[in-house]
Amino acid sequence: MNKVPYINLSAQWEAERIELLPLIEKVLSSGSYVGGESIDRFETAVAEYCGTRFAVALNSGTDALVCALHALGIGKGDEVITPPNSFIASTAAIAHTGATPVFVDVKRDQNLDPSLIEAVLTDKTRAIMPVHLTGRLADMSAINAIAMRHNLYVIEDAAQSIGSKWNGQTSGSLGAIGCFSAHPLKNLNACGDGGFVTTDDEDLASQIRLFRNHGLVDRNNVEQFGMVSRMDALQAEILTYRLGRLPAVIEARRRNARIYHETLDPELVYFPPERDCEFNTYHTFVIQTERRDELRQDLRSRGIETAIHYPVPIHLQPAASGLKYNEGDFPATERQARRILTLPVNQFLAEGDIRYVAESVNELAVKG
Repeated sequence: MNKVPYINLSAQWEAERIELLPLIEKVLSSGSYVGGESIDRFETAVAEYCGTRFAVALNSGTDALVCALHALGIGKGDEVITPPNSFIASTAAIAHTGATPVFVDVKRDQNLDPSLIEAVLTDKTRAIMPVHLTGRLADMSAINAIAMRHNLYVIEDAAQSIGSKWNGQTSGSLGAIGCFSAHPLKNLNACGDGGFVTTDDEDLASQIRLFRNHGLVDRNNVEQFGMVSRMDALQAEILTYRLGRLPAVIEARRRNARIYHETLDPELVYFPPERDCEFNTYHTFVIQTERRDELRQDLRSRGIETAIHYPVPIHLQPAASGLKYNEGDFPATERQARRILTLPVNQFLAEGDIRYVAESVNELAVKG
């Protein structure tokens, strides 16, 4: 029986071991583990990659969101528009500032539906936080137009979309701040947690640099109460190295996605097309299908690992009960939560693996 893993971090390590080990040894032997040249090099490199003037390295994608909101002055009494079908971190970051998350339903491609935004705007709305789910960018042209009309900030939750583009412009450069995760499962991944923000605004970058380090202007003077969200030097070295390999990672994932697009039967499963204005990096490849759970079990019996991102929408989570949303409030999100299934698309899969998965889906899926 074929075995198709959803992820393969051990294969990544084997492919990189010879080149990574000297970098790891350099950091460990230096005795400099926090701050310093490793951080500076990564920030310069990733800002250039994303097409922004500045980047600030942090210790997680969640902290990237929290720091971005704080730098923009968003807090108690404010409202932030975001979708309810993301990972919990998107909404949690808003809640941690004291602001109120306001949900807007999504389109069939799982991204925020701009046509629904203006109906929920109030005089408390301060920002829109689209989530570029699966590596596909939200409709940033429409979202930015709404933000401009209503004098709102746009904060890109770009955790899943490093290298993705909208009309040729790179993820993280389309709003006031872009927020990225470098979690081990991301396309640009650390060997542990990591994150960063990107921006063209020097003042925002400076504020986040201050905030990530207790608000210290030097060892003994604190300008504001901050937090600890420093990326360590070891992760920065690993990420700088992997940033150089990222184009090949993206191309491999796009190759795998093309095979899915060519092979999967659109009469049996839905998967969004890639439009001319999009460049999708396929952090995940998600299909929508009836009897999803049965299909997942049948694929598992054939050695095919899958995942579900995410089976319970945020507005139906116990943590969100205080927001007073109910089942039925976001029908597109709720329907997708019952139908979405993430197929393996990692860069270490061979063409035969992808075709095996696609042909298995075609054989096992039920039309509906």
